[in-house]
Amino acid sequence: QDARLEGPIGLIQQALFIFSWFLIIMSLLYRDTGASNTYLFMVQARGIMLKENVKTIGHMIRLYTNKNATLNGTDYPEGNNSSDNLAQTVMYLPENFTYSPSQPCPEKLPYMRGFIDVNMSEIGLDEIQKIFSKDLDIEPGGHWRPKDCKPRWKVAILIPFRNRHEHLPIFFRHLIPVLQNQRLEFAFYVVEQTGTQPFNRAMLFNIGFKEAMKDGDWDCVIFHDVDHLPENDRNYYGCGEMPRHFAAKLDKYMYILPYNEFFGGVSGLTIEQFKKINGFPNAFWGWGGEDDDLWNRVHYVGYNVSRPEGELGKYKSIPHHHRGEVQFLGRYKLLRYSRERQYIDGLNNLLYTPTVLVSKLYTNVTVNLMPELAPVQDY
Repeated sequence: QDARLEGPIGLIQQALFIFSWFLIIMSLLYRDTGASNTYLFMVQARGIMLKENVKTIGHMIRLYTNKNATLNGTDYPEGNNSSDNLAQTVMYLPENFTYSPSQPCPEKLPYMRGFIDVNMSEIGLDEIQKIFSKDLDIEPGGHWRPKDCKPRWKVAILIPFRNRHEHLPIFFRHLIPVLQNQRLEFAFYVVEQTGTQPFNRAMLFNIGFKEAMKDGDWDCVIFHDVDHLPENDRNYYGCGEMPRHFAAKLDKYMYILPYNEFFGGVSGLTIEQFKKINGFPNAFWGWGGEDDDLWNRVHYVGYNVSRPEGELGKYKSIPHHHRGEVQFLGRYKLLRYSRERQYIDGLNNLLYTPTVLVSKLYTNVTVNLMPELAPVQDY
C-alpha cells in the first residue's frame, strides 16, 4: 500500500513545490516588475540567441562558399536578417565621394562604418570639455552643424537627469562623434530635477522640449536616457514620417526587444508629431510606465513606431553605482486611462520655473518638480 501511495504523494509534492515557486515569482512580479521582467527576458533571450547564432553561422558558410557574394546595397549582407557585424568594414559611400555645402548631407556617409567600441571608463566632465574645446565648431550648448553639407535634420537631444554625474561625460564622449559623423545639426539639453519628489522622467522631457523650442529652430527631438550608448553609428539619429524607437536591442535584455510595445531608452519624434500627441504624460512619478503611455498616445493619433533593422539598434547600458529611482506603483491604473488623459495631461497643462545655464557642451535646465505644476482635471 505504501508503494502504491508513493507515486501519487510524490506527484503532489512536486506540484506543491512548483506552485510555491509560482507564488514567489508572482510576488516578485508584483513587488519588482522591472527586476523580474529583466530575468524573464534573459531566459527568453537564450533560446532566441541560439537560433540567431545558427542563422549567422549558416550565412557565413554561404559567403565562404560563394566567391561572388557581394553586398546588395542595403545595410546588411543579403538583406536585413543577417548580422551587421559581417559588413563592418564596408562603408555606406566610398571615401572619395564628394558633396558640397549647398547639397543635403547624405544619410549613408563614409564615416559611418557600423559597429563602434563603447568606452564606459569614467572620465571627468572638465576633461571632456577640454577634449572638445579643440573643436572650434562646437558652439555653447553643444550646438554643432556641419560645414561641408546642409544637415537633413536639426536635432535637439533631451536628457532627463538626476544624480548621474558620472554618466554625463561618458555620454558626451561617445555620442558627439557619432552625431558629427552623421552630419546632423544638434545640441544637448540636460533637464535636471531637484527637490525631494520621485523622479519624473516624462515631465522633464516635456520641459526640455519647451525650452529647446525657445532656443532653436529644431525639427527633430531625441528623448535620450543618459546611460544608453549606441553600438552602431549607422543608427541614424534623424526623424521620419513615423515616431522612431532607436534603442531596440539593449544589452541588459540580452539584445532582445522585451515586448512589442516597448518604447524606452531612446526615442525620436518630429516637432509636429510630439505636439500632436500632446507630449509625454506628467503624472508618472517614479520609475516605469511613461514610455508605455507614450506608445499609446502615438497609436491613438494614427502613428506607428519604426525601429532600426538588424543590429543597428544595439545599445549598452552604463552600470549604476547607486540606488535607482523608486518605482511608480500607480502606473497600471494610469495606463488603463491613457486615451482619456491624453489631451488633459501633457504639454498643455505644464507649469514650471526653470533655471537655465549654458555651458560648452550642453544647456542645463534645472527644475524643482511637484505634482501641482501639472494639474489634471477629472476625466
